[in-house]
Amino acid sequence: MSEILKFSSNEIKGWLENETSSILSPVHAQAQRLRDEMHTAIQSVTDVSKMLLDNSAKEIEKRNMRVYNRARALNKLARLFLDRIKKVNVPDQVSYDSLNKFAQETQKAFIVTDIDIRNWFPRISPFFIMDRRKFLTVHEKAKITLATLNDFLTEEYVKTKTLEETFQLISVLHTLEKQLSEIEAQKASMENERLPLEKEIAELEHKTAELKGGGPIDQLFLVEAEAETLNSELKHALRHLQKPFIKMQALALQGGGAGLTPDELNKLGQYLEKPFKALAAEEAGYPLLKQILQKLARLMDEGKLKLKADKARKAEQALNEILKRDSLANIHTRCVDVATRERQILNSPKLDEIRRGLSLLQEQIEQLKARKASVEAHEAVKEHEHSAILDRIRNHKNAIEKNVYSSLGKKVQIL
Repeated sequence: MSEILKFSSNEIKGWLENETSSILSPVHAQAQRLRDEMHTAIQSVTDVSKMLLDNSAKEIEKRNMRVYNRARALNKLARLFLDRIKKVNVPDQVSYDSLNKFAQETQKAFIVTDIDIRNWFPRISPFFIMDRRKFLTVHEKAKITLATLNDFLTEEYVKTKTLEETFQLISVLHTLEKQLSEIEAQKASMENERLPLEKEIAELEHKTAELKGGGPIDQLFLVEAEAETLNSELKHALRHLQKPFIKMQALALQGGGAGLTPDELNKLGQYLEKPFKALAAEEAGYPLLKQILQKLARLMDEGKLKLKADKARKAEQALNEILKRDSLANIHTRCVDVATRERQILNSPKLDEIRRGLSLLQEQIEQLKARKASVEAHEAVKEHEHSAILDRIRNHKNAIEKNVYSSLGKKVQIL
């Protein structure tokens, strides 16, 4: 099993240059020589085209009608030759791709020129015969030079194409690694910006918890929990009156047939929505509730509330428990006590101070979280770029390793 040679991305280029110099140097020298020869040939075509342009212009100026039309045709043709040849780009740096592109551009220019020669030179005959022969001689020599260049590209240079591409891949790899280093530096900078924000947010949230965890705020939470418990107890105690209450409310709102005063109707709505608050606001003996219940009993006796027998029986039992046995007395006392303590806490100057402090802390936390979210969004973008470049680096390394093996038969690994 052949040994795997390991190189860093900075070392692979120097090693590959040493390994391939004997292969690439002669090819590159030949490529540069053929490029220069093709460039010279193109320049010759340019010069001879200018000669056609100048000589035809001179004949046009003479206004010799025998030659005039043919001189104009040749002048136009020479301009076409010049414009076409000017579009061919001679590469400064020689590589297989650049030289191949140069050859293709030249080939296209010569093919169209050949068509023009076949179509127009016979029409210009018999005039400008020496000029046309000179142009054809230069043009044919240029085509021979192009054929030599094409043979070189297809027979010799193409064999080293993979090695040239490998050097290009190495160059791109170095650029990608530089980009990766820059992104990692940007990520580190963003992390240095985010971490203090997270620390500051944690500190402010700790202060918030401390403010909430003691004094009036904590007491208020406990009282509110008691109030919710009492509210649940009341709902349970009044559960059999829920349906009658709803029907009574509907009757009062639709036609006023329930006989409720506005205060009683308002209180009835409170008992349906939040019985704790409704009972806590009652005076001793909860007179408003009893008035409502007495009118409810009368409506049921008069048959104005349509209830199923079982529901009506349970509602009558609940009415008796409250009206005759005063079953809500204890819970009413507890509701009043809890509501009183709640009002005392809510009216406490200390609570106002804590709430202002909490509001200020919350505002600061929201601002910091907004800044943190912005930093995290930029971090996510950079992380995506980082992953994409890592993939490209990995792909380029794999391609370089495969190319080296296919070209030189040597296994390498780029670390």
